[in-house]
Amino acid sequence: MRFIRQLFYISIYTNLLIACAAMAQCAMTYFVFDQAIDYPIVVIEGAATLLLYNFSLLWSKPVDPQASKYARTKWVFAHEWLLWFNAIIAAAALLWCLFYIQLWAVLFLGGIGVISVLYGLPLFRYENRKVGLRQLPGAKIFHIAFIWVCSSVVLPYVELYAEGVQIDTALLSSLSVLKFLFLIICTLPFDIRDIAQDSYYHLKTLPNMLGERNAKRLCYLLLSVHAILLFFTDCSWEIKISLFLTDLIIAIFLRFLVFKKQGHYHYTYLLDLSLILQFVLVWGAVALF
Repeated sequence: MRFIRQLFYISIYTNLLIACAAMAQCAMTYFVFDQAIDYPIVVIEGAATLLLYNFSLLWSKPVDPQASKYARTKWVFAHEWLLWFNAIIAAAALLWCLFYIQLWAVLFLGGIGVISVLYGLPLFRYENRKVGLRQLPGAKIFHIAFIWVCSSVVLPYVELYAEGVQIDTALLSSLSVLKFLFLIICTLPFDIRDIAQDSYYHLKTLPNMLGERNAKRLCYLLLSVHAILLFFTDCSWEIKISLFLTDLIIAIFLRFLVFKKQGHYHYTYLLDLSLILQFVLVWGAVALF
């Protein structure tokens, strides 16, 4: 049990968990589109996510990481070589897979990369200083959700379109909206957990602006809206039921673990696991029915 716990923490600290979650979400898009999984696209999604999250950590490295009061900051920069190691592996995998996808997908991926970099680069002026998108009030969570929708939904669509496969644009639109809501639902609890930390770093996230109680209510509201919209989406019933079950599981996580035991910060990462669980449930439903 101790080994599993340590493995779980390492997957969090090295960003491998979130990279696997990105791959799972990208692969799930192919099930919704009723198409075979394009593995180079899925690998690109995971590799690009790992690179982005690793360099975001490195970019925000404090002057003295070991003096930080946050355990993750201390661990990450005590093992900084791991970030560089998996970043090199991810970069190699990304470059290799680029040769197996269509040119339009490569160009679109480049556009996503440019928008992703805006997250940390100080290109915007706010309160007489240059900041990245993450420092703009309330922008952080919407930027993350938008990037994930582009990379895990629109990128597969662009690749399929370039290969001559026609996907219903209404299905694309509805899946994009559902994914955007789902990503906000899975990201918002992290910002609720990090209210104190974000205040320390002068980040005005949505929970900082709304207050903790209202931010929690917003989570449940968005989860309800997501569950209702599922049944107006033009995909198979087995997929709808799988997505609905994921919403129920997330509601249980939020009610009994994430929000109830906020002193145990690792419970929040159940939301990252939910991104993988959603794929597993959809894959199981499609395989069975």
